[in-house]
Amino acid sequence: MEILETVTFDNAIAFTESIMTKMATGELTSPEITDAIASLVKTKNGARGFFVTYLTSDSTLADNPSPEVITALESSPEIVAELLVKNLAMSAAMGLNHRRNGKEDMAQGSDRVRCSVGAAPRTRSANLIKQLNMPSLFDIAQQLRQSALTGVGNYQEFLQRWRYDSEQKQVIHQALSEILDE
Repeated sequence: MEILETVTFDNAIAFTESIMTKMATGELTSPEITDAIASLVKTKNGARGFFVTYLTSDSTLADNPSPEVITALESSPEIVAELLVKNLAMSAAMGLNHRRNGKEDMAQGSDRVRCSVGAAPRTRSANLIKQLNMPSLFDIAQQLRQSALTGVGNYQEFLQRWRYDSEQKQVIHQALSEILDE
């Protein structure tokens, strides 16, 4: 199940959906799961497609990540760490934005990335961050939290690109503080 380095975002989503279906039905062995996901997350498009599918799925697979998923994600810390921290930040900000606009169903979709079903206040993204053996995750989370608080730093451009306002930055700061202050 090797993924080409030229995998598109859409193909990565489709591949992740296929992997998750096969995981749920027991069609893949542990090494096949690890290899398939590791192959995906070694590219930015693959990792983006994996996270958007895995973290927003109605499936409960992301609520309790398997050892195979953890091992696969740890195989590409340079890509996984930043995307996972940004997923936590973006879902927090977008949940607030959707609620402001009266779109509770969309807010719940954003919350799904953050909130494990029945496991609030723990979050899917935060849960993964805590389980992964990747010191860079906490470094990136600290840098993004600082940028959200001060408006400057390594993630200032990221926050500006998405045009997060002060309240959204506060929610991002809070979400990151929850994982950093434990």
